[in-house]
Amino acid sequence: MELAAALRAEALDCNERRVLVLAGEPETTRERARKMLTATDIPLASTTLVGPEPFLNCERLDSVHASELLGQTRTAVVYDTHESLRPNVLGQLVGAVDGGGLVVLLAPPLSAWPTRRDDFDEALAVPPFETEDVTGHFRARLVETLSAHRGVAVIDVESDTVTSTGLTDPAPRRPTPGPTVPDRQGRTFPVEAYEACLTRDQAETLGELERLADPGGTVVVEADRGRGKSSAVGLAAGSLAASGRDVLVTAPQYGRAGEVFSRAREVLGALDEPTEVDDETAPHRLSTETGSVRYALPTDAVELPDSPDVVVVDEAAALPVELLEGFLDAAAVAFTTTIHGYEGAGRGFSVRFKDRLTEVDRTVREVRMDEPIRYAAGDPVEVWATRALLLDARPPVEPLVADAQTETVTYERLSSEWLRSNEHLLREAFGLLVVAHYRTEPDDLARLLDGPNVSVRALVHDGHVVSVALLAREGGLDADRRADMYEGARVRGNMLPDILTTQLRDEAAGIETGWRVMRIATHHAARERGLGSLLLERIEAEAAEEYDYLGVGFGATPELVSFWADNGYRPVHVSTTRNDRSGEHSAIMLRALSGPGGALQERHTEWFLGRIRGTLVDPLATLDPDIVRAVLAAADGTPRLDLSEWQWRLLAGSPHGAGLFDTAPDAFRTLAFRALVDDDGPTLEPRAERLLVRKVLQAHDWDAVTEALAFVSRRECMRTLGDVTGRLLEVYGTDTVRAERERFQ
Repeated sequence: MELAAALRAEALDCNERRVLVLAGEPETTRERARKMLTATDIPLASTTLVGPEPFLNCERLDSVHASELLGQTRTAVVYDTHESLRPNVLGQLVGAVDGGGLVVLLAPPLSAWPTRRDDFDEALAVPPFETEDVTGHFRARLVETLSAHRGVAVIDVESDTVTSTGLTDPAPRRPTPGPTVPDRQGRTFPVEAYEACLTRDQAETLGELERLADPGGTVVVEADRGRGKSSAVGLAAGSLAASGRDVLVTAPQYGRAGEVFSRAREVLGALDEPTEVDDETAPHRLSTETGSVRYALPTDAVELPDSPDVVVVDEAAALPVELLEGFLDAAAVAFTTTIHGYEGAGRGFSVRFKDRLTEVDRTVREVRMDEPIRYAAGDPVEVWATRALLLDARPPVEPLVADAQTETVTYERLSSEWLRSNEHLLREAFGLLVVAHYRTEPDDLARLLDGPNVSVRALVHDGHVVSVALLAREGGLDADRRADMYEGARVRGNMLPDILTTQLRDEAAGIETGWRVMRIATHHAARERGLGSLLLERIEAEAAEEYDYLGVGFGATPELVSFWADNGYRPVHVSTTRNDRSGEHSAIMLRALSGPGGALQERHTEWFLGRIRGTLVDPLATLDPDIVRAVLAAADGTPRLDLSEWQWRLLAGSPHGAGLFDTAPDAFRTLAFRALVDDDGPTLEPRAERLLVRKVLQAHDWDAVTEALAFVSRRECMRTLGDVTGRLLEVYGTDTVRAERERFQ
């Protein structure tokens, strides 16, 4: 109890946080937590308990709802990990604790913790594996960090042994300068907005955000978590709304944008601006007499509904690059992103999207915020959490892999044991996955280290990871489980068998075993050298000894579909709905490795080609024609040309105006579909293929196709379709077609 009071006092004195680990059996740790929190002056009203048992009279959240802490500030958070330790939850709750606060972890005895199994381990034990197949490498590594880092107190409550006090005896801090209000000359935001800033960083960022008042203004704000970037854009949004502008705010979930609305409302209140609020507790729209701040999900916001004056994309790193590019059509736009924090979950924004920004005709201003708001710089808990969850994992620096070529790399099987004992390889491999994929999160680190179905393969150049793949074993399911899946039950960790069984009604799809490529990434300094394809080639050679197929599921883009097709993968499914987060349709592609795997791929290819034409005129009618072109070109099959003699005559007359598309469009669809799938078909220009997709397969009206494909007139669009049809008939035409065409020569 004295130690708890001392930790709290020291944390308050230096505006830092401290971690208190109570290790032992559940009831003992919970009882001790009650007593030790009582010894501090932390009120229960500012304490949150995350765990299954309400043993404290304070706010309690189940771990599945811990994301509600994002954007909140608490003085103490108690995480009861006895039933489940979830890395995502740990990241969420640590970030919610304010300077002067405590993170209290209740854990089993630390020496036994890595070997104990909990609910999170059960989630990692995907069929056909059992919980005992899960390893404890993540928790072993976590225990090491808890024992080694400053600011972490560790107490064995069973023996009342203090392993570490967590007290750091910090030196006195030099006071940091506060925010300043810019001179009025040249400033457009009100002084009240600057007075609401908490740090100099925040005030300077707000000044840069004034660029959003002008058309074409583009600002990128980067910061670690807790630096106040959402607050800064909220103050800017309120200032812009007060000046009569319509500000559209988007974020992966509304909860992450809550701080933006809170600070915008604060500014409007300080300006005595009459404001209507659609919801007092969670406003999605603030309306003044002339301006507004409103929220939309990213997939809706990218359509720029009602033509906003300004768009704010909060936590942009959590969105795919392809979606972010759509926001560049806005009149003015700000992107904020977390660099190392939990929300960042991927730095594709930093590496790929910022490269895209250099190509656009806009003046982009980049701002970096370093000064923490909730706690002092150098906070030991931030240092500990960053290392424990690898929030700062990054690939090797460019010079180390710049010379990597297919001849200089070695193929490595990075076992979880090897990664656990080799921190530099772990950081490089995980860092490469984080950079390349917007969905990589702390749970993925535990999955990589402990998941019995997960394997890591890499290409290594001079001891450094230059290309990496995360693989998941799937299938090999018994008859009872396959029947359950067919009847609607979800089976964890078997994405491809699940989709092929539940959505595509193939109860036998779970018999064969395969490796699904969950993630693949190549260092940006060594791309376009065939390294990704080489890695897949080596994976295939290894997999052929044990598995029936390789597979992949991803958000479809023309480039990705073509990449997988070039490596021998063939499409068997395109989802008919868009992913709410990415805004993309998912594609499933397979590469057979055995006879049974070939039979699986063959029947699903046949079914895919049999249904895709129907989906293109309804649920996939808006799918990017370049994605359609890539998917059909990658398909392994030759659709039949089942056309009647009359249909052939109609097609034969089309190039000369004697036959009309609108008279019998299905004949044109059959011909166009065959041409776009057929590897031996005619070579057409990209616009000609887009015309076949947009008009013939997706059935858009003539005016829309004329505009979308930049034809001079509807007449030219119609004439071009006739010409393209004529070229297809030269390859596929029958004797009836040739006889019919001779009449017009």
